[in-house]
Amino acid sequence: MMPTSSPSPLPPCLMNLPPANLTAFLARLRWIKTARPEQLTPPGAWRVWLVMAGRGWGKTRTGAEDLAAYALWHPESHLGVIAPTFADARDVCVEGPSGLLRVIPKECLKTWRRSSGDMVLKNGSRIRLFSADQPDRLRGPQHHRVWCDEVGAWPTRAAFDQASFGLRLGDDPRIVVTTTPRPTPLMRELVESAESTDKDEVILTRGRTTDNAAHLSARVLQALQDRYGGTRLGRQELEAEMLEDANGALWSERALALCRVDAAPALERTVVAVDPALSSNAGSDETGLVVAGRGKDGFFYVLADASGKFTPEGWATRAVSLARTHDAERIVAEVNAGGDLVGRLVRQHAPEVPFKPVRAVRGKAERALPIAALYEQGRVRHVGTLDRLEEQMTRITTAGLSGPGSPDRVDALVWALTDLSAPRSEPRVRVL
Repeated sequence: MMPTSSPSPLPPCLMNLPPANLTAFLARLRWIKTARPEQLTPPGAWRVWLVMAGRGWGKTRTGAEDLAAYALWHPESHLGVIAPTFADARDVCVEGPSGLLRVIPKECLKTWRRSSGDMVLKNGSRIRLFSADQPDRLRGPQHHRVWCDEVGAWPTRAAFDQASFGLRLGDDPRIVVTTTPRPTPLMRELVESAESTDKDEVILTRGRTTDNAAHLSARVLQALQDRYGGTRLGRQELEAEMLEDANGALWSERALALCRVDAAPALERTVVAVDPALSSNAGSDETGLVVAGRGKDGFFYVLADASGKFTPEGWATRAVSLARTHDAERIVAEVNAGGDLVGRLVRQHAPEVPFKPVRAVRGKAERALPIAALYEQGRVRHVGTLDRLEEQMTRITTAGLSGPGSPDRVDALVWALTDLSAPRSEPRVRVL
């Protein structure tokens, strides 16, 4: 008796596919089998799919899988990826653990030029990277599909508008947006359109960090919950709630988004400001630690927020380290609660670092008003995104802090900028 051959694991229709197509099909099949239903491209005649979810939900993988599937099954297509910066698009959307290079089979990839952000597949499809802070680069290109990542962190909506103007190839051009929510004008517009009962142009998928618990470390999830659970920042970054500013807030999320820069220029003066806590038990407040400087261009730059729960020795050591790292002129610290102890702690660790005690004689909100005015005048810049400081700033109202906690980070910010904006009365002592 002749031996019988084992049956093929694939149906005949797939066996006839070219090798690259078969590889692409199997890769897509694996994603469909492992993805959660809400991560799969939804059906319907939508034009924008808005995925608004918490950190770690799987937004990057969702966007990459959608774009890769379109590129692989639509030869000669033109696609775009837009992120807050070019580096974000390259390092996260393409080369990251969940990026396009992990999703597109190697057998289907022809070239990837990381310096120019240009990817070409063997079927002729082309994917180009763009930066939201350079919207004019989107004026010429046309696309069949565009993936917009972290739109909530874009400096303006200009890149989205330019991408929309160029979305005119093929019969059904679409945009996929993956982002953590922030109440920017563009985000509000997209959410309102998705929630409108008489429109189907935007479809909204919401998700929490815990939705992806099966693929996240239980210890990391618990640590995030312990640190951010119940806070405004946690509601935004983990629960994916799009929070509006507190009623009467001195700072708005939109205004803070507009004042961010990547780096500070040459600085004339730098200070480290401390709003100290004198205990470090579970119920203690944080110690506010903020570094800020005044640039030669006349603007103020908030360089770092190193606040946290420390012992008195801990925050003093941290403040001195920050002063040395940033070549600070001095350490400014509130002494209402600790009195002379605050200065002794700093001098004990670094007697050569000038120390200036300050005493609060007005309420927190009243002290913050002149600093809020500096922001309104456009004179303050944040170097990078200072998430926890900015979250606290959006909760400060004329009546005090809205919600739980104490505004220790904002207090330190206010002391730093108050000192920097005051006329200089002492010669600068360089920290060695």
